[in-house]
Amino acid sequence: MRHRILHISDLHVGPPFRRPIAESLIRQAHEIKPDLLVISGDFVQRADFLPQWEAARELLAALPGPRLVVPGNHDVPLFHAHLRLLNPLGRYRRYISPEINPVFERPGLVVVGASSAHGLTLDGGRITGGQAAAIRRALAGHPDGTAKVVVWHHPVVNPPGLHKNRVLRGSEAAIRLLDECDVELLLCGHIHVSYIGNTLDVARDLRQGTIICQSGTSTSRRGYGREQGKNSCNLIEIDAHAIRISQLLYLDEAGRFVPVAEHSFPRRGAGVYELPRSEREVRVKG
Repeated sequence: MRHRILHISDLHVGPPFRRPIAESLIRQAHEIKPDLLVISGDFVQRADFLPQWEAARELLAALPGPRLVVPGNHDVPLFHAHLRLLNPLGRYRRYISPEINPVFERPGLVVVGASSAHGLTLDGGRITGGQAAAIRRALAGHPDGTAKVVVWHHPVVNPPGLHKNRVLRGSEAAIRLLDECDVELLLCGHIHVSYIGNTLDVARDLRQGTIICQSGTSTSRRGYGREQGKNSCNLIEIDAHAIRISQLLYLDEAGRFVPVAEHSFPRRGAGVYELPRSEREVRVKG
């Protein structure tokens, strides 16, 4: 069975939000008709302001389902200290989803989300011991060949050219958790620049490693580095033989998100190390 996942991130509904880009993304998402839409956090620019949450809820409702979403650090109040400490994700639960550690399953695919956003830090994130145990449980007992995907907001690796450390606190333990659970793909955001890599880049003694698929900001002006002022997302295709990732960038001259890079990875256990060209491409309509 083939699975298509549209991965967007860092919407930042609020002052940096680009509504025309969001409208284009909504149209394309419906054209693509993904089997799952993933949003890896930062729905709003400032969680303190209710109109941003209302607009984010409207945006989410306009996107196709099914959806798996997790919060980001901007979805935690900054100025209301009592909310930040006592109920950091209360507004996220009210306006976006009551579930902050969601699970999506269909034959041949399991996607597990975890909230790396907590109220104790402004920018950083972490996966708690309880969340790690829940991830282990959710990923256990699936038939051989099941594609295992994890989603959280903060990255586990700094992409090249990033001089500030923005990775998840306890990233080494998180990387080893992914490897222990045979996770083939991690979807994340936070840094506002897209990046494709592998946890083996920073931990060479892993059994197999995990593909890292990071999205830039999909609908805001806060792109970073080579994506400064730009918007990006990812289209992922998984079948029995390969995981293919198409990095999409919004181009003004095209008026839509277009593929700017494509990556193909043999599936674990597929027994394939040289993919034929017909198996390498992600097919994007338009």
